[in-house]
Amino acid sequence: MTFLAIDIGNTRLKWAHYASPQPGAAVLAHGAVFLETIDELAEQDWRHLSAPSSVLGCVVAGEAVRRRVEQQLELWDVEPRWVVSTAHEAGVTNGYDHPMRLGSDRWVALIGARGHVLARGPARPVLVVMIGTAVTVDAIDRDGRFLGGLILPGHGIMLRALENGTAGLRVPTGEVVPFPANTSDALTSGGTYAITGAIERMRRHLATRSGGESPLVLMTGGAGWKVAPYLDMEHELVETLIFDGLLRIQSHRLAF
Repeated sequence: MTFLAIDIGNTRLKWAHYASPQPGAAVLAHGAVFLETIDELAEQDWRHLSAPSSVLGCVVAGEAVRRRVEQQLELWDVEPRWVVSTAHEAGVTNGYDHPMRLGSDRWVALIGARGHVLARGPARPVLVVMIGTAVTVDAIDRDGRFLGGLILPGHGIMLRALENGTAGLRVPTGEVVPFPANTSDALTSGGTYAITGAIERMRRHLATRSGGESPLVLMTGGAGWKVAPYLDMEHELVETLIFDGLLRIQSHRLAF
């Protein structure tokens, strides 16, 4: 009953092969490739994997990319399933105005985060931060209801927008400092503080909504490690949060 989890983002495809479709299952193999090279998965990264019993993934890169991945999955006699956001799944209620319009990666990460909360003890609110090409900051209350969240540009998009729209600015290699005294540091620090400021604001909103209860803050995404050192609040960097969500979804689907 091995399980293959797939996360297709805007830049990379990440995958993990698990011994079973259960939260906490042992990882047999894992990897990541840029979208430009996904047509080589069957002949390279997946060539020596044992055939998974089931495959579940989430896609934000679009239908064309999904179809290319499905072609690679023809290596095995298994039909992949792809997560679509719904009103309720695996103990999380979707409070989006139009639930199906919530990005599947956000939905899966929320479900993974809820699993982390419940595995640690009593239910509590949780703030889910994903930092990649774009940044999302999403809030779940102690009852498992997704209240809503923010979407803002990732650091790279911010810098490219400034470079394209402002004469004389170029993508910098600056440092994050309290008082930037040169353009490179000003750009790098500005992007980082814009992201951390959004996180801090949403945390305050969630704490107020929760009667002052401090939320658990979980951060994930390929660029999370760049932002985490500058976040002035207790938080955890969980690189596997989307995979944790896919495991939790698959486990619940098999149980019912």
